[in-house]
Amino acid sequence: MFEAYDPRDGKQLQILNKDGVIINAMLEPKLSDDDLLKLYEAMITARVMDVKALSLQRSGRMGTFAQVTGQEAQVGVGFMMKKSDWMFPSFRETGVFVIRGTPLHLFFLTFMGSEEGNRMPEGLNNFPISVPVATQTLHAVGAGWAAKIKKQKIATVTFLGDGGTSEGDFHEAMNFAGVMKAPTVFICQNNQYAISVPRSKQTASRTIAEKAFAYGFPGMQVDGNDVLAVCVATKAALERAYRGDGPTLLELVTYRMCPHTTSDDPTLYRSDDEVKEWEKKDPVKRVTAYLEKKRVLTDAKKESIQKKAE
Repeated sequence: MFEAYDPRDGKQLQILNKDGVIINAMLEPKLSDDDLLKLYEAMITARVMDVKALSLQRSGRMGTFAQVTGQEAQVGVGFMMKKSDWMFPSFRETGVFVIRGTPLHLFFLTFMGSEEGNRMPEGLNNFPISVPVATQTLHAVGAGWAAKIKKQKIATVTFLGDGGTSEGDFHEAMNFAGVMKAPTVFICQNNQYAISVPRSKQTASRTIAEKAFAYGFPGMQVDGNDVLAVCVATKAALERAYRGDGPTLLELVTYRMCPHTTSDDPTLYRSDDEVKEWEKKDPVKRVTAYLEKKRVLTDAKKESIQKKAE
């Protein structure tokens, strides 16, 4: 798969187009109706959490936090991970936390200023949210290397944004992972902006995914608003890790339809037209259309899931 979607050739993995139509039937994952609804429910829950958290923040009951609206297809990563795999998050992985079964009150506790929110229940392999940019990539590689030494068939999965790839920690982590063949999957959610710095001013590299090749392992660019493509790419990367083939970098091309955090004003650095164009690629609308076409999602089911999330 990685050879077929070499980012240096300008290729990007997409299975579901913006209208919810399958354009690559050969790669459509064989997921049950229940699994598809689980992905959908996690995406809806993450979006509802954004609304609730924003209300709490604006009313002074919660501190600054980073919304995830527009990036909900990230749930595909958490869905494909095994329970025994370890997650090393940044501060915009609400959807992954949801689908990995994290008690949701912990999210709110964290952003209300209580470190108790980072205390995961026994057996839930999530490291604490990392606010310092890209430091978690080093932690993930170290844990991955330890797992390899102990001959554990697990992977470590770490998340960062496009801005994080300009940090020295990221490059140190990539280099060490490549040399030691650590079973680490790097998930870069390229949401086009590092706060106000656009992707075009972040790196001269044509893609972020191709940075992996300099460190001796594969990278692939994925439509980060296509939850099916995210599932398929993550599965392939995890299988490499489990086999002992080493790390992988996945660049999920997406867009944050909200501010960087609740203390940010994105109208100062991006246009309404740009936001409207990306709204047409909304990951929730896309998967909704797909599930409706498959007759997996009815109006009654949609209403039920929405109410449950609320």
